[in-house]
Amino acid sequence: MILRTSNRRIRLLLALSLLVFAGTLARAVWLQGVQAGTLGRIASSQHKVTIEIPAGRGTISDRSGEPLAIGEQATTVYADPRQIREPRRVAIAAAKALDLDANKLYERLADRRRHFIYVKRKADPTQAAALERQRLSGLGFYAEELRTYPQRGVAAHVLGFAGIDNRGLDGLERSLDRLLAGRPGSETIVKDPLGRSIDVIATRAERPGKNVVLTLDHRLQAQAEQVLRDTVRDSRAKAGTALVLDPQTGAVLAMATAPGFDLNRFGKASADRRRNRAVTDTYEPGSTFKLVTVSAALSEKLVSPSSRFTLETSIQVADRVIHEHEPRETQRMTVAQILSQSSNVGTITLAQLLGQPRLVDWIGRFGFGKPSGIDAPGESRGILPSYWSGSTIGNVPIGQGIAVTPIQMAAAYAAIANRGILQTPYLVDRVHGTRQQRRPSRRVVSRTVAAQVMTMLRDVVSAEGGTGALAAVPGYTVAGKTGTAAKPVSGGYSTSKYVASFVGVVPAKKPRLVVLVSIDE
Repeated sequence: MILRTSNRRIRLLLALSLLVFAGTLARAVWLQGVQAGTLGRIASSQHKVTIEIPAGRGTISDRSGEPLAIGEQATTVYADPRQIREPRRVAIAAAKALDLDANKLYERLADRRRHFIYVKRKADPTQAAALERQRLSGLGFYAEELRTYPQRGVAAHVLGFAGIDNRGLDGLERSLDRLLAGRPGSETIVKDPLGRSIDVIATRAERPGKNVVLTLDHRLQAQAEQVLRDTVRDSRAKAGTALVLDPQTGAVLAMATAPGFDLNRFGKASADRRRNRAVTDTYEPGSTFKLVTVSAALSEKLVSPSSRFTLETSIQVADRVIHEHEPRETQRMTVAQILSQSSNVGTITLAQLLGQPRLVDWIGRFGFGKPSGIDAPGESRGILPSYWSGSTIGNVPIGQGIAVTPIQMAAAYAAIANRGILQTPYLVDRVHGTRQQRRPSRRVVSRTVAAQVMTMLRDVVSAEGGTGALAAVPGYTVAGKTGTAAKPVSGGYSTSKYVASFVGVVPAKKPRLVVLVSIDE
């Protein structure tokens, strides 16, 4: 009896075991077949994470290799609020370590609807490491590159800046972003249920950005900026621009704008303050433009440097009477004296000999009315008259009724200094060690005319009655031209606001530098 009861229990136990086994087997078959794909995807998403590895941004340096824009090591701190059990404690610790507002951080950490927030982008690595050592759950850390500018404000308007994601936002940083940015890499890692990395299953190497070498000389650039700042401050001017070119190559050695700003704090500078006025802004050049009129008359063989004219103190042009900048008696002047003494009447007389069509042609030959071609973003083409009235021939030849950029004017003088050959100005010398292809040079005037005009420009500085005597530098022969133009206002010209400028060439006999300085108001 006992044996039969025992056998029945054994058979019942076996039957139940077989039933459970069959159910388990069926469940396994269902899981492996019907639901295998779905569960596999869920498991994969829970345990595999692909992380982007930022590519190092290329450096920007001056012609001697002095760094102007570099990448420095930083650490980004992030959090998953759903894994943070004590958001108040974590907020206080992170705020103390990273110099943050604890209350604002707590509000974000306590929001469990979010699974990812930045605690601080590109934090100081030392501060971030101190926080990481506290091993607070829910916080994560990864290395990032912080774009910094070791020279701070030097060449700020030329360089521009990159944003928090290391993408160029302004200046050369923006226009060269494709070259500087490189290509990011990636890592796919497997994590355990606690979020700890246990394996790397796929990688793609990052490709660093290319390094860029500029034509700028950081010492000359810094000096130009300092002198410009002092001049703008002392004269209580609105702004100023300074340029230094190598006339033989077109290389820009300095391009300064005042007021300036600190690139490491670019967010605190207004858009107006960040503007690179050397290429974006136009102004009426005044008497510096007389170089074009005189060069054109000489090139057309209408006059020679010694040709003489009897010039009144004023001249009637259509319905306008144009006076000399300073009263004088009727005077006999050579063409050379017309330029050195900056005679309005004499320059207009030469323009009338040329006539409008030829004058317009020569203005275009010198590069006005179109971009200079410099590799800086935002360049203006300047403004030429769309319609010439009877009096326009009395305005344009003396630099009124026309607007140019500082880089256009500097390039025009550089052509005269370079024996009549105009080189396209440029800022980028090498990319990734390779010299950049230059635009072909072109002849504007003959060597003879260029030499004649250079002699006249020397007289502006050194001859008796020359308007540029203050530009003389002991030990150097300087050539150049001054210009003062009233700013246009509604209905005419201002009687109190002016743009004063000077374009100089040194040394005059064998020119190495062309220097332009323009002071606004």
